[in-house]
Amino acid sequence: MSAPLFEIRDLHVAVEGKEVLKGVNLVVRRGEVHAIMGRNGTGKTTLSYTLMGHPKYQVLSGSILLDGEDITQLKPEERAKKRLFLAFQYPVAIPGVSVASFLRASMKSVRAGEIEPSKFRSLIKDELKHLSIPETFMTRSLNEGFSGGEKKRLETLQLRLLQPKMAVLDETDSGLDIDALRIVSENLQSFRNSDRGMLVITHYQRMLNYIKPDVVHVFGSGRVLESGGPELALKLEERGYDWVEGA
Repeated sequence: MSAPLFEIRDLHVAVEGKEVLKGVNLVVRRGEVHAIMGRNGTGKTTLSYTLMGHPKYQVLSGSILLDGEDITQLKPEERAKKRLFLAFQYPVAIPGVSVASFLRASMKSVRAGEIEPSKFRSLIKDELKHLSIPETFMTRSLNEGFSGGEKKRLETLQLRLLQPKMAVLDETDSGLDIDALRIVSENLQSFRNSDRGMLVITHYQRMLNYIKPDVVHVFGSGRVLESGGPELALKLEERGYDWVEGA
């Protein structure tokens, strides 16, 4: 049997000397979408940053594997080139760097040799239409003055252009109105295929109405407390987290 696409093994992580993740175990196989749900402060965003290699988050023990390769010690840019992608809860603005320049540089770095530079423009234009993003955005500074919905659409555009094997989405539905939620979610859903995986971190069922998860995990106290099928998300919507021991 081939190795899982993505695996987290007994991951313990500290932030500023305090242990936040306390033994996270999770396996995503090719073609699967997993959802993580949990209260604020339980370590969900710490998990997402750790998976992408943020230096603030110290791995005490455990490992992160992508396609069977241990990437725990790799830098963020090295993980990106291995085709791991993180969509941030709060995408940062980079004044002075245009959206077009950022996207071209990202594609050259991650997908070097796959796409002829002359094809970049037409590829980006096609994806802009899917996400209802005006072409005028390409000349603006990255995320500067963007609304929450605009930032999340742009990040979804990045994902679709970079074609990651494994995408971690940290509360992508945060700050989205109804129309933006539908557009972003439908584009993420259409990105699914039998070779890719997604880990969707969210508070609400509403995004999961579009991106149907194969597995739902309840996160609490820095670890996975409960796992189940899509019905688990509905149970959380109805009953909250109190019924999960330790949540």
